[in-house]
Amino acid sequence: MKKVILIRTGEIFLKGKNIAFFENTLINNIKSHLAGIEYKFVRSQNRFYIEDYDEIFQDEIIERLLTVFGLHSLSIATKIETSMDNIKKIALDYAPEEGQTFRVSCTRADKKTIPMPSFKIAGEVGGFLLSKIKDISVDLHNPDVVVNVDIRERGYTYIFSKRIMCAQGMPVGTSSKGLLLLSGGFDSPVAGWRMARRGMNISAIHFHSYPHTSLQAKEKVIDLAKVMTKYCGNIKLYIVPFTAIQDEIHESCREDFMITVMRRIMVRIAERVANIDGSKALITGESLAQVASQTIESITSTNEAVELLPVLRPLIGMDKYEIIETAEKIGTARLSELPYPDCCTVFLPEYPVIRPKLETAQKEEAKVRNLDKLIDDAIANMEILDLS
Repeated sequence: MKKVILIRTGEIFLKGKNIAFFENTLINNIKSHLAGIEYKFVRSQNRFYIEDYDEIFQDEIIERLLTVFGLHSLSIATKIETSMDNIKKIALDYAPEEGQTFRVSCTRADKKTIPMPSFKIAGEVGGFLLSKIKDISVDLHNPDVVVNVDIRERGYTYIFSKRIMCAQGMPVGTSSKGLLLLSGGFDSPVAGWRMARRGMNISAIHFHSYPHTSLQAKEKVIDLAKVMTKYCGNIKLYIVPFTAIQDEIHESCREDFMITVMRRIMVRIAERVANIDGSKALITGESLAQVASQTIESITSTNEAVELLPVLRPLIGMDKYEIIETAEKIGTARLSELPYPDCCTVFLPEYPVIRPKLETAQKEEAKVRNLDKLIDDAIANMEILDLS
């Protein structure tokens, strides 16, 4: 007998004939997350197992697995050779304490080694525990402890109690690639995390306006992207110098339309960079009606500046509290709270337009002198970081 980590996959079971692609991608992601730790990986009918690891590293293995999208849950289990005597003996290790209630649940992929039905196996194991431990009782609906008996192929059974919920979603790398417009706030890292959870590889683009914004603001965004790699895998970060463009917007455009024009130019640049990067969509952290640049009219104005790529807004129906809660969960909140504002705060108008007319937005953008050259220069001088 030995301790193993039993891994259950998520919704990839719905993929039918394409399931091999999703499973193989997920396995590669698991192995990437566990790099540097010695273990044996075992695959068996909708189950994965981590075996032959030093138990000193058990907590670290679990912590890393919890960041792998595509995993539904995991359990620390005891692996034994299948027999009723072995099952009863090890079930005692997972049994309730005096005064607690319990239930035995049994699943059986191997119907030959122990031919009796699953419910009878559960009843026999439950009866054995009742005979060995004082003052415990059965509760089939809301027990304190569940003793799980999973009888698998090749003559092995896995016994466990707790299920630890994982990140779920789809394996990163199964849903193409998206370019995230990454700022220093709470929203955009959460947006990137949510799209990675749906299987997207993530690259990121950040617009930096030094000296209007500090070098600390740039480092903050780099650190945010590094935190995201724990979930998203390697991230290529494009840092685009935006100072000259913002200065020209400030000089040429109506004050109330500066944010609108800025957003339009940002997505123009982002689409160009996405084509260089091989990304098939842009991703933003916009949430409907959260700020003036996130009304339907403002979003329409921004969309119109993108020629071909879809713009994904995974936070569009979330409120700020939900977003911050997720940021705390994934570990980006502490960085987002740092007081180093990004370029979106530069030349911020006192009264930005809330419902810009598309025609007016186009006219204001047209006032920006030498825009094509400014965009070309910004892309030519961008910094590219490979983060892992």
